[in-house]
Amino acid sequence: MKYVQTTCPYCGTGCSFNLVVDEGKVAGIAPYQRSPVNEGKLCPKGTFAHEFINSPDRLTKPLIKKAGMFVEASWDEALTLIAEKFKSYKPDECACLASARTSNEDNYAMMKFARGVFKTRHIDHCARLCHASTVAGLAAIFGSGAMTNSIGDIAEAKCVFIIGSNTFENHPLIGRRIMEAKANGAKIIYADPRLTPTGKQADLHLQFYSGTDVCLLNGMMQEIITKGWEDKEFIKNRVTGFEDLKKEVMKPDYNLDKVSKITGVPANSIKIAAEWFAKSGASAILYSMGITQHTVGVDNVKSCGFIQMLTGNLGRPGTGVNALRGQNNVQGACDMGALPVVFTAYQKVIDPAAHKKFADAWKFKDGIAKGENGYEVTTLMDVLTEKKGEIKCLYVMGENPMVSDPDLTHVEHALKSLEFMVVQDIFMNETSALADVVLPAACYAEKDGTQTSTERRVQMWRKSQNPPGEAKGDWEIIASIAARMGYAENFPWKTSEDVFNEMAALTPSYAGMTYQRLNKPEALHWPCPTKEHPGTPILHKEKFGTPDGKGIMSGIPFKYQKERPDNDYPFLLTTGRCIWQWHTGTMTRRSASLEREEPTGWIEINPEDAKALGVNNGEMVKVISRRGEIKITARITDTIKKGVMFIPFHFIECAANMLTINALDPIAKIPESKACAVKVEKIVEA
Repeated sequence: MKYVQTTCPYCGTGCSFNLVVDEGKVAGIAPYQRSPVNEGKLCPKGTFAHEFINSPDRLTKPLIKKAGMFVEASWDEALTLIAEKFKSYKPDECACLASARTSNEDNYAMMKFARGVFKTRHIDHCARLCHASTVAGLAAIFGSGAMTNSIGDIAEAKCVFIIGSNTFENHPLIGRRIMEAKANGAKIIYADPRLTPTGKQADLHLQFYSGTDVCLLNGMMQEIITKGWEDKEFIKNRVTGFEDLKKEVMKPDYNLDKVSKITGVPANSIKIAAEWFAKSGASAILYSMGITQHTVGVDNVKSCGFIQMLTGNLGRPGTGVNALRGQNNVQGACDMGALPVVFTAYQKVIDPAAHKKFADAWKFKDGIAKGENGYEVTTLMDVLTEKKGEIKCLYVMGENPMVSDPDLTHVEHALKSLEFMVVQDIFMNETSALADVVLPAACYAEKDGTQTSTERRVQMWRKSQNPPGEAKGDWEIIASIAARMGYAENFPWKTSEDVFNEMAALTPSYAGMTYQRLNKPEALHWPCPTKEHPGTPILHKEKFGTPDGKGIMSGIPFKYQKERPDNDYPFLLTTGRCIWQWHTGTMTRRSASLEREEPTGWIEINPEDAKALGVNNGEMVKVISRRGEIKITARITDTIKKGVMFIPFHFIECAANMLTINALDPIAKIPESKACAVKVEKIVEA
């Protein structure tokens, strides 16, 4: 028996634990006390993160679909088929989906494969569905699209403003830092349509309508400027565009009475929130997908940055704009360039110098993808249905858009229009069921590698057991396909460390990192540009990442969501996660301990709405949107705002994304999963 220290494969917090290995197999989890992130403590998902590893339905052999049925195949047969089919398509007929669940090395390999082997512009991953607006919004105003502070910093805040994040359920070990701040006297403000476990610990709950974030933040900024609470020195020395911001937020549209009417929050509560936030001396904003998953997601993110610049709450402990990433390596997958507009470290593909840098380093004999932006995954689904034949081939690594993407009927139609799809994953899922070839991959416990947490901390995965059957690591599979297609010399790696070293040499923010330096409890935060650099837990201490070093403010008018409640669909639906399950459920629903706690989904309904509908607690109801309908159990609770309903999105049998709208933010192309119109019908038994 031995302990192998590794990093959790679930949310973006980046907790560490020991995998208990008995006779070559992972048998349990034990605390790892030296991690500065979680100090030996774990949430329920982390506690049981071993239970799915040796599940009996792990994929163990390549599968090829023949006459509509999957049959087992040898790696040689599968790779030969894939290589022949892949080579038959033109570059822009191909697309790749990388994964926030796999390592940095895996994502770098997929990005290189897409641009160097396929020579396609079209690569993306599920950051498009959760934090694409963070990357775009914060990069636009700060010059860097990432969480500005460390998790530990939150404990030093004097005011914590949580908006669009149920932190205690979705990032419990970050919730622990909030409670440390509260114990030290900090005020906790919570803005959400639901009174979640996070909200129950708050000093002030702003129970607003989903989608009215900009209105709420503009109203708070008007109150701050009116009372003279803005940080004039910070604005003078470190910000441009203040007058543009002021011109917008000081409009009569954002006086507290009007804001109250739109948001549903009492005017006095907004006034209190503005005062606590502006006068604390160290205020931190925490947000997640409640801010980002909107057609105005980029506006929401920018507004969070603006109120921090307005009050000077950046570049110090206990401050910052802290975007909490939902998946273990969504930050890293973005850093690795698994996006249609950038190489690693957000080097733009349309920049001729960046294009030449990667082309020269990779040395593909026939060049790399042209220097143009490609399709986002959300746009890709529209292209597949509306421009049939433009995209014919899709290579998917560790993604499950048949549960995670909005408007699942539309997604199914899109994927079925493909000529050829390859999926590599650890389990058969709703997406791989539609594939032509399925390849068995290793999970986090079966390979070495790195992942980058929400706080930009790059940490190690360490191999604890061999993969089941003939399963292989993701980057190894990618390199094998590349070799079959005539590019063996471009993928010469023998170990994950080889992949990392190649990536770091091309990636300024990772350039100072090595496996040796990362092999310690505290690891390193990027940017870490040299081998001597200690890493950067706090961004923007003295200047921002913009060309002139100053943060960029502007006026952002409030706009409603794409689809508002009306007579036909009178309720506002929002979606999210619960503490016991994770995203599409592929891993957590194979954990008996977690599945027992929350085995299926539900819809939260305010008691007044339930009474009007004649619905009782525990009854099955039908929820209908303009895109689809589901049957689901009603949970009557006064913790949700009247007129608003909530469904968790983990459960395929009552999939929230059958209902959600594929309306996109015009900049980030992120879908509006947090606000659409629905109606609810009581099911009358025949």
